[in-house]
Amino acid sequence: MQFKKTALIECLGLVDEELDKPIDLIAVGGTAMTLLNLKASTRDIDFNLSGNDVEMFNKVLAQIPHGFEIHIYADGLIFSQQLPDDFIKKCIAIETKCIKIKLFALHPIDIVVSKIGRLNSRDLQDIETCIKKSKLTRAQIEKRGEQVEYVGKEENYRNNLRSIIERFFKNNPK
Repeated sequence: MQFKKTALIECLGLVDEELDKPIDLIAVGGTAMTLLNLKASTRDIDFNLSGNDVEMFNKVLAQIPHGFEIHIYADGLIFSQQLPDDFIKKCIAIETKCIKIKLFALHPIDIVVSKIGRLNSRDLQDIETCIKKSKLTRAQIEKRGEQVEYVGKEENYRNNLRSIIERFFKNNPK
């Protein structure tokens, strides 16, 4: 099932009503791309938030019939990549009517570097979309990719990063 931006924001409105305290919620992956209008919809919902808020957020999600497949990541560890500490500063605010939830989308450069570790065919499409629509450069991706810590065999991430650079910037040395 595919989920559009309006459905995501409506669901968050329900969650917002039940939260005990304000939280910052960062959409990652395809969810961020959908909120940034880089793609029309997403298959599942991926959020990153403070580790201190994960238990409360999951508890509220369990109480609300929402129909989404929701994955929660904490403290900048997204999929198998630990983003640099400044990832929050790069996030883009998304307007909602929520009172307690401040919603953000991961910046396209961080969407790209968080997808490089797994690098399946959907990830490749999303990376290409982010590069083209956000006009990301080779230098930006190389610099940000070097700042990422990969949970697993670091060499795999570096090889995937080189593969992305070669694939999308083979005619652009900068």
